[in-house]
Amino acid sequence: MRDDTIRLVTIGRIIRRRRRLLAVLTVVGALVGFGASLVFPPRYTTSASVLLPGAWEERELLTQAEIATSSVVLDRAAAALGWTGVSGSELRDRVSAEAADGNIVKISGTADTPERAQRLSDQVAQQFVAFAAQIAGDGTDSEATTGPEALRQMVVQTSRRITELADAAGPGQTVESVQTRTELAKLRTALQEAIDKLDQADPAADQANMVVMGSAARPTGEAPPTRMQLVVAGALLFFLLAVIGHLTAARMSRRLRTEPEIAAVLGSAPLHTVDVPGEGPAHEPEGSGPRARLRRILGVDVRWDVPTPRTSGDEAGRQIRYRRVCARLRDRLPAPRRLVVVVPDGDEIARRAAGQLVAEAGSDPLLRVVGVSVSQPMVPDRDDESGALVVLSAGSWTAGELTGIAEACADAGHEVVGIVLAGTVRARPTRSAGRPRVAATPALAVGDDARGGSG
Repeated sequence: MRDDTIRLVTIGRIIRRRRRLLAVLTVVGALVGFGASLVFPPRYTTSASVLLPGAWEERELLTQAEIATSSVVLDRAAAALGWTGVSGSELRDRVSAEAADGNIVKISGTADTPERAQRLSDQVAQQFVAFAAQIAGDGTDSEATTGPEALRQMVVQTSRRITELADAAGPGQTVESVQTRTELAKLRTALQEAIDKLDQADPAADQANMVVMGSAARPTGEAPPTRMQLVVAGALLFFLLAVIGHLTAARMSRRLRTEPEIAAVLGSAPLHTVDVPGEGPAHEPEGSGPRARLRRILGVDVRWDVPTPRTSGDEAGRQIRYRRVCARLRDRLPAPRRLVVVVPDGDEIARRAAGQLVAEAGSDPLLRVVGVSVSQPMVPDRDDESGALVVLSAGSWTAGELTGIAEACADAGHEVVGIVLAGTVRARPTRSAGRPRVAATPALAVGDDARGGSG
């Protein structure tokens, strides 16, 4: 798993073999999302649109959007609303404005109720229009009215004065009077063209005509994230974290999975790989406390990071593997052949394989199964045994744990003469007509039952 590419089949295996744990974590995530929705009250958002007549450039529209959320506008809106404990600075987090197509500034307000959200959007839009009109010179301040309008009045008065001067110049009987009346007429025309251009180019005329395009619509639903969205997000987050956690744990696992790795740690060569049917009478797993029961309920007592057991051929084919192990032991060991079969505690697959191996060997070689704790390995001292045979399943133990078992064997005077790896297979529903299956599960020996031991 550490070197394999993560594929969909791996994720599918996690979901299939850890479905109960994933279901529980998904429910927990949904409850966390529901709790978060209680901490953060629902919010409602609505928008009011302000139309800006005339020709506006994009940067000018962006400037107007900034003005709509300025502190002056928000302070005036907060004062007009009169909400207790709500100031203009607090409205800054609840109000936003953006320039939309068609010379429209869209002002959005967020509040804890639909009514307050509607009032907030409408009030900010009204205060924005009033403030923009004041800037453009259409407000009530006296200084604002002395700008373009006063200039127009001065142009009108100048035009009247030109008319009076033209009348005073006479009917044009002399060359000088004709030239004077001509110059005055040109001046009057130039003034009129200037005032026309002033009317066309004056942005205040457009800004003064800003209008609010109706009242903001009362929102009918919560603004995201809604309670349902938080619940779904929490469930999905916990589900993904659980899957990623399984993948990460498998990547960082230090359990040995291949025969060369295991043989190098134990200092012996593997004799063969035997099969253990995954179906049939199952041994009660060690440990019956609350923690063990919880693991069984959640389904975490089943390994997920091993491939799906393959289908075995038949009972006779499985027994052939055990016979070959016994034959190789007879070839390697001188008579009398007596061995201690070391099985790590908690390795149920290896325990069943050791029992089948003892039944198949009979008295040649004579095998005695010993369960060894990987946390505190203890092997009975050597008496007349020819060595130790280690039976274990691949992918269950780390190098440190197997090193402890090897050292315990060496301390007890046993030489590891071979390694047998056990793996699970799916048994076929029909049994072969060959040699009947011998079901034997010898009792495990412990270090204290022997004639002394060393770790």
